Amino acid sequence: MKKYLLALMIGCWINPAAAGFDVIALGVNGGVEEGNLTSYLVRSDDQKLYLGLDAGSVLPGIRKALEKGSFPEVTAENAAPLTPQGAVFRNLIGGYFISHGHLDHLAGLIISSPEDTKKPIYGTADTIGTLRQHYFNGRVWPNFTDSGSGLRIGTYRLNLQRPDQRFSLGLTGLDGRIFPLSHGGTPSSMILVSRNKESFAFFGDTGPDEVEKSKNLDATWRVLGEEIKAKRLKGMIIETSYPDGVPDSKLFGHLTPDWLLKELGYLQQYAGGEGSLNGLTVIISHVKPSLKAGADPEKEIMAQLEKGNTPGVKFVRMQQGDKLTLE
Repeated sequence: MKKYLLALMIGCWINPAAAGFDVIALGVNGGVEEGNLTSYLVRSDDQKLYLGLDAGSVLPGIRKALEKGSFPEVTAENAAPLTPQGAVFRNLIGGYFISHGHLDHLAGLIISSPEDTKKPIYGTADTIGTLRQHYFNGRVWPNFTDSGSGLRIGTYRLNLQRPDQRFSLGLTGLDGRIFPLSHGGTPSSMILVSRNKESFAFFGDTGPDEVEKSKNLDATWRVLGEEIKAKRLKGMIIETSYPDGVPDSKLFGHLTPDWLLKELGYLQQYAGGEGSLNGLTVIISHVKPSLKAGADPEKEIMAQLEKGNTPGVKFVRMQQGDKLTLE
């Protein structure tokens, strides 16, 4: 029985007819409080391995997801000799995409690295360079990668990817294409993952083009517009860090509901016009908690998005540990 359960966990249960993606939220907030920072998992529902989408909080998110039943294939019995948390962390995450080098998007990866198994990390030249030079450098943290300074432990293979070039995401069965974003002077990026003619987009931190003096979001909307026209795009994760009312000069490379809705209007144009985004799942991430008494930024942001939702998208705010299947 134990061997059967282990086989079940490592892939024999896979559905041969893929219908979409499974998304699990390991962390859903931006700073300023650790423990629930931006980190998601995504996999095609005909594969066993997840791709990590940023890694602000990893092990705390896995623990919460197990409590919520988001990893039903993992039990104490078939995880042994590991804990269920350890089995998910070491055996079900096939690699990571890191959107940019800010600490709230990779702290969990760094802190948990001594207990991880060999995995690839994917990112832009700037992100990979930041990981190599400023984090895994033998001074801030031991070098658990396969390049850079100091003793190279080699747990992580750093994979620098060029913009808009399709590449294979290791053993996850997914393909990826990375596109640059502008984040208040810091390079960030979006990844479009795909399998079986279906796709899903994950945005790192980004400000609106008008504020950032950039055309990066416009370029991603053009790409996603074609995905929508071809009926491939199942959904996206994108940030909305602050409620409306924050001055543009204080956004520091982030979005508000008003700015996201305006940007989605551009996507609608490229996707075929009015009605083309109806029902599209848009998962809202990176809400920044407030330390002001009585403030509830999450509630405020979601209410403002719904009030202005003329494109008719399906706004979703996942909580840490939640699982969402997109078919």
